[in-house]
Amino acid sequence: MDANIIQKITIYAIPLIFAITLHEAAHAYAAKHFGDATAYMLGRMTLNPIKHIDPVWTILVPILTLLFTPLVFGAAKPVPVNFGGLRNPKRDMVWVAAAGPLANLAMMLGWGVVGRIAVSLPASGPVEFLALVAQAGIFVNALLMVFNLFPLPPLDGGRILTGLLPGPLAYKFSRIEPYGMIILIALILTGAMNYFLWPLVALSMKAIYGIIGLS
Repeated sequence: MDANIIQKITIYAIPLIFAITLHEAAHAYAAKHFGDATAYMLGRMTLNPIKHIDPVWTILVPILTLLFTPLVFGAAKPVPVNFGGLRNPKRDMVWVAAAGPLANLAMMLGWGVVGRIAVSLPASGPVEFLALVAQAGIFVNALLMVFNLFPLPPLDGGRILTGLLPGPLAYKFSRIEPYGMIILIALILTGAMNYFLWPLVALSMKAIYGIIGLS
């Protein structure tokens, strides 16, 4: 395997594992907080990445995207949530769905701080590696946050929109969910998703770099 690919995998592995693990764990913690213990009972309310790993989406897809595209992408096993078990299903659905992207936002800030510390240290091999990992962490979390906020069920953005819409509209919108993944794949394959995804990813990263004082 090419040395550059090995280096790229090494740089992205840690932030990607953190990104998908904390994203799913945040959903589980939020669901438990609002009354649904499904994820807790299934052992998914944990920061142990092994519990959230999917062989295809967490391992195979990230490696393939690293090998054949200019980016890295992946996902974990979705946390099971019984929205009917929430104390106020329509309202609480919004918070449970938003917990994952909010976790990614928090990690963007965290990696931003790591990057800020790295550039303030004397230059060395380990420091340069840490700066690259921090940069990768900001990018991966921005990508996952924006992608999951796309307003299409079963993505988090679709759940949030369902919870915010008035009852009759929410019901009609939620009926899209069985076809959501087909629509999503079509948007990705046709390139239509790019018009939503990349401008917002770039904007999110620019905002984080501005907050932490990095150019």
